[in-house]
Amino acid sequence: MSVPLRQQLTVGSYLIKQKLKGVKKYPLVLMLEPLFRCNLACAGCGKIDYPDEILNKRLSVQECLDAVDECGAPMVSIPGGEPLIHKEMPQIVEGIIARKKFVYLCTNALLLKKRIKDYTPSPYLTFSIHLDGNRERHDASVCQEGVFDQAVEAIKIALEKGFRVTINCTLFQGETSEEVAKFLDYAMELGVEGVTIAPGFSYEHAPHQDVFIKGRDIKELFRGIFKIGKQRKWKLNHSSLYLDFLAGNQNYDCTPWGNPTRNVFGWQKPCYLLADEGNAETFQELLDETPWDKYGSVKNPKCANCMAHCGYEATAVEDTLRNPLKALVANFRGPRTEGPMVPEKQPELAETKSSIKDIPVKIES
Repeated sequence: MSVPLRQQLTVGSYLIKQKLKGVKKYPLVLMLEPLFRCNLACAGCGKIDYPDEILNKRLSVQECLDAVDECGAPMVSIPGGEPLIHKEMPQIVEGIIARKKFVYLCTNALLLKKRIKDYTPSPYLTFSIHLDGNRERHDASVCQEGVFDQAVEAIKIALEKGFRVTINCTLFQGETSEEVAKFLDYAMELGVEGVTIAPGFSYEHAPHQDVFIKGRDIKELFRGIFKIGKQRKWKLNHSSLYLDFLAGNQNYDCTPWGNPTRNVFGWQKPCYLLADEGNAETFQELLDETPWDKYGSVKNPKCANCMAHCGYEATAVEDTLRNPLKALVANFRGPRTEGPMVPEKQPELAETKSSIKDIPVKIES
């Protein structure tokens, strides 16, 4: 991982405290969505398919900071929509930093050049810039030409001003290992702190459903990427076991409470990605009343092809705590790119209450 030592120590200390206290379900990253409104309409996005009365809603500064306090996670990710549209975003970020939380402000960067003067460099603040590949790939992904060049310009400006900058990359159908590898090479040339990378989640409300990678193709793609990466020095902002999971070498269940979501509707059940499962009024209600057993890749068709880091990074971190030697080996050798993959879990079918003996049979002599 390319995360600075200060952040690693803070998060590590938090994890150890949860273990010592015997906490079973604890948050690792708060997904804070103060608005859904965006200035792009990306092909694979499921977050902006709302009427204007919803898109015009905003969480207040106080609501955002109350969510940070209520949740208690050491890291806060602010996705969207486009967070920089929120007029009070500088005050929200300032309040989170004052609480010594590490905040990742996710942005497509179209407004960053104009708004960057509203922020001050801090070890607790990172601009996470959305780039789904090199120029042609990214502009096609966001359905607008010229966005890649504007994002790259904003990255260079932010780095020059002393900000922490990472890139958030989502992979979609049609990607090749070589293409992704070239993009990661370019990201390292830009000088960013690191890159988060994951396959796109197939949102039900996304305008284009044919853009998502599914099944074994995801793992084959990542194996190809990581095979090339053995000769590179990429900085990926993931645990070694999550990367091994992407390559098909770990068989994990989702940990949806690891990245709880607070948005304009409340605390979203069960996670950042499923929008139609209801909401809780408080974080504790989210933990206590969400039917967690209903969700996961083998339990719910909506989760079938999900390998997103907001669901599985927390699982990998938990596995790292239980099996530090395994994690150390994976970190040293990198994800395995050859040999058999771990067997995929079979979907769990709901138990049927009827059987053949319950079917009435009429017998006539």
